[in-house]
Amino acid sequence: MARRPSGKAKATPAGDAAPVLLSGGNPQIAKADGDAPVQAYIAAMPGWKSDLGRRLDALITATVPQVNKAVRWNSPFYGIEGQGWFLSFHVFTRYVKVTFFQGLSLQPVPPGGTERSREVRWIDIHEADEFPEAQMQAWVRQAASLPGWIP
Repeated sequence: MARRPSGKAKATPAGDAAPVLLSGGNPQIAKADGDAPVQAYIAAMPGWKSDLGRRLDALITATVPQVNKAVRWNSPFYGIEGQGWFLSFHVFTRYVKVTFFQGLSLQPVPPGGTERSREVRWIDIHEADEFPEAQMQAWVRQAASLPGWIP
């Protein structure tokens, strides 16, 4: 049964309110642009997922130094100015979903997707999975070179 957010944030030792975790443990972070809200999201990711979030963010930033970051719909988004968003990730109970908005154009095509997902493809990363660093870097590089998603 999915847990509903309590609407109450817990206080941190510094006195700041910690983000509420929505169902599946996804942090509730207000819509905002820049690195700071993305880092707040990553810091609030529960358990092993926070380490994965830091690893993803570092890989994306190293691969695409001019990347723009934002939090939208309680997920970090990565994009290129004037091109749109190329990648996002989201916390679920047992995995982190890394979504490529033009994933069908990537080689090889990421494994997640359905007929209804059109161009979007993703990879679900579970705690016991080996992180596919070289493949992820190749996908990020390819995705950043394509026209992105503009909501």
